[in-house]
Amino acid sequence: MKLKQLLTAIEYRAEQVPDVDITDLVYDSRKAVPGCAFVCLRGANADGHKYAKMAAEKGAAVIIAEEIVEAPVPVILTDNTRLALAYLSAEFFGHPAEQMHVIGITGTKGKTTTAFMMRSILEAAGHKTGVIGTIGVLYG
Repeated sequence: MKLKQLLTAIEYRAEQVPDVDITDLVYDSRKAVPGCAFVCLRGANADGHKYAKMAAEKGAAVIIAEEIVEAPVPVILTDNTRLALAYLSAEFFGHPAEQMHVIGITGTKGKTTTAFMMRSILEAAGHKTGVIGTIGVLYG
């Protein structure tokens, strides 16, 4: 996907936006590959901004950050990279959430039982289902 198309998903600041194809989105510099966009995330144990240069050296085509970082590739600035990663991912992967229906179950007791009953009912009606809960992730 072209970088300019990808960036339509977020508000950003940049001196220039190169006409490059983005091959992947990564936020772990160890997983950076040629052509990817590296998104700098701040976490409890690490700050991705410190690894921007490393990601660029591994082939990242662009860095998406909250602050100016030293890197030999263009840097795109945005106010919240964690939020930006969500929007960029949706754009990059073709908005998969628009293709599914989600049912949330809340409360104090009976959530797992209710989820599995809903799964059974929906599958009996011919729908594909997935369940994410305290006892695991089931899909397909």
